[in-house]
Amino acid sequence: MNLATGAFFVFAAGAIATAILMITRKNAIPAALCLISHFFCLSGLYLTLQAQLLATLQILVYAGAIMVLVVFVIMLLNLGAETKSDKASQLRPLAVVVFVGVLALQLLALLMGQESTYTELPPKATLVGSVGELGRVLYTDYLFPFEAVSLLLLAAVVGAVVIAKRHLDN
Repeated sequence: MNLATGAFFVFAAGAIATAILMITRKNAIPAALCLISHFFCLSGLYLTLQAQLLATLQILVYAGAIMVLVVFVIMLLNLGAETKSDKASQLRPLAVVVFVGVLALQLLALLMGQESTYTELPPKATLVGSVGELGRVLYTDYLFPFEAVSLLLLAAVVGAVVIAKRHLDN
């Protein structure tokens, strides 16, 4: 096993662990922190696949900007004490049984499957994950969808300004 494969398994185990930790937290702030660490593990997975741009964008956009907004929303909501529901406690054993069953099926499929002959990424993989190649493909092969999305976003911004201005005039 080479270093990239070992790093992939470490980041994959970290991503699974932080995802499980995130959904099992009762408080929203520790869950958000677990989600941030999950984003960092996903970024490491992208790096092992030679997708440097996606790894950087994962950290900047999701772990940076989106999670800051999530934490601000959590703080603005000022969540109080939780009320305990009897329905949730009745469904928990069923959820555990389903989760363990699906996990057992996946492990069985992994153990009974054929060993892959795929050992390393092709040499072109480093080119595909680069900024230059992404820009070339985006502005040549996908120019029309790119421009259509930009017009859609422009229309959304104009609509938001019109709606906000209407509320200011009243």
